[in-house]
Amino acid sequence: MILSPDLQAVSAWNVLLISTTLWVLYKLGKSYRKQSRVAGNQPGTSSLYEEWAEHYGSVFRVPSAFGSSTVILTDPKAVAHFYSLETFTYEQTKLARVAIENLFGRGLLWAEGESHKRQRKAISPAFSNVAIRRLTSVFYDSVYKLKTHWDNQLAATDPAVIDVQKWMNHVSLDSVGIAGFSHDFGSLEGKHSSVADVFDRMGHLKPSPITAFAIFFGNTFPFLWKIPTPLRRLQQQLNRSMEEIATVLLDNTRREMKGLGEKGREEKSIIGLLIKAEDTASSLQMSQEEIMAQMKVLILAGYETTSISLTWALIELCRHKEKQARLREELKEQFPASDPTWEQLTNGGGLHYLDAVVHEILRMHPPLAVTQRVAAKDDIIPLSQPLRLPNGTLTDHVAVVAGQYVTVPITAINTSPAFWGPDAHEFRPERWLADADRDNGGGGVPRRAQEVQGHRHLLTFVDGPRMCLGRGFALAEFKAVLGVLIKNYTFELPDGPETTIEFVRGVLPRPRVAGEEGACVPMRVRRVDG
Repeated sequence: MILSPDLQAVSAWNVLLISTTLWVLYKLGKSYRKQSRVAGNQPGTSSLYEEWAEHYGSVFRVPSAFGSSTVILTDPKAVAHFYSLETFTYEQTKLARVAIENLFGRGLLWAEGESHKRQRKAISPAFSNVAIRRLTSVFYDSVYKLKTHWDNQLAATDPAVIDVQKWMNHVSLDSVGIAGFSHDFGSLEGKHSSVADVFDRMGHLKPSPITAFAIFFGNTFPFLWKIPTPLRRLQQQLNRSMEEIATVLLDNTRREMKGLGEKGREEKSIIGLLIKAEDTASSLQMSQEEIMAQMKVLILAGYETTSISLTWALIELCRHKEKQARLREELKEQFPASDPTWEQLTNGGGLHYLDAVVHEILRMHPPLAVTQRVAAKDDIIPLSQPLRLPNGTLTDHVAVVAGQYVTVPITAINTSPAFWGPDAHEFRPERWLADADRDNGGGGVPRRAQEVQGHRHLLTFVDGPRMCLGRGFALAEFKAVLGVLIKNYTFELPDGPETTIEFVRGVLPRPRVAGEEGACVPMRVRRVDG
């Protein structure tokens, strides 16, 4: 059954009304702070997707520019099918390809089909369990450098008000530099980083109608993304900064590997594997442009996503002091005088509540809210439950034609009451605990949520051929850093648990305390006695 005439559609008037309202609000000159979406206080895009899915069904259409439409998938079987066919049947949109190429180049994020398969295979060994196990000490080194700075500050004033997001940025940047490229950015020691500087400036940008126009019409007119808006100029500067860093790191590592001879050729670091892929005799050969693109993606991903997740974890634990205390109790009980190994972080080691907190943050606050692609060819999408069409008939599949835009609303599915129950919008790590821990709020993942494929039934790392390669790296760093922080410090938001948190736009949306400039999240930090 072809989607265009038969699938239920969100009213074009509904979409137009929302768009017009947002435009009028902008023209009335609301301050940037008041335009920011307030986390948990105002309905965001994920709330709209949830509302529309409840009204129109698990698959529906939303009108787009110039008579086009976007198909929204919330059925778990349809979503799994979609992700399984990424890079061949479902490809990046024109706008996404232009934006990715301009920021990173033609690397793994940009590539499709066989090119994507080749590039992914070339760098996959750098993210194996063996590789990440060796890197765990890097994460601890970074967070203990942070601890030294905080302890010195708290020795003079305890408690102290600290912008925790700035420090999470420093930890993430230094960790990815050392773990990925054997390069210390030194941001924890106060060294200036051009990359961090651009990220910070992005958090101070005012919303631009030109940027909104480019996003809305970009798939029809991709050149709009190249208009030199303030955001575009900052992205170009970020690209140049990352390229300068990547060039130096590549040159230095090439020289080191050349001097090491055969030992150098066995390099297993990310940068070593990329250089090895330059070898023309390699079946996984990558061009210089592809290698540079990979490095820029890894710098950005390692810096941006982990720091955002760590910041959200501290925010939610401030909002729920009893959960912060429970996590601290577990950490101090299981590891009173030491830190968990990679195996203990990964396989439990008694840290069940730490694992639950981390995955609850990933469920509620995925750094990437949606996946949008375009169908490269016709496809039949199966459904887990029959869908009732406007004419009253039921269908167990829907069909899309080449050129159709398709979106998976990650946050909406991760927090949908249909999958996660009536408390889906609440921060409740206990939902991840097994049935055996039912007395402490456990019960396991709901059966309906278990139908969602992906890491631990979440779409945060997406799924299929584009599933995040660095998820093991990210989880190990997240747990290591959060564990050290919660074991040694208590955290409070400026106005207590009811402190208003807004979203501020950068490369990815970041939280900030309402009224602060940029992506600033100040907290009162105290040392834990004993």
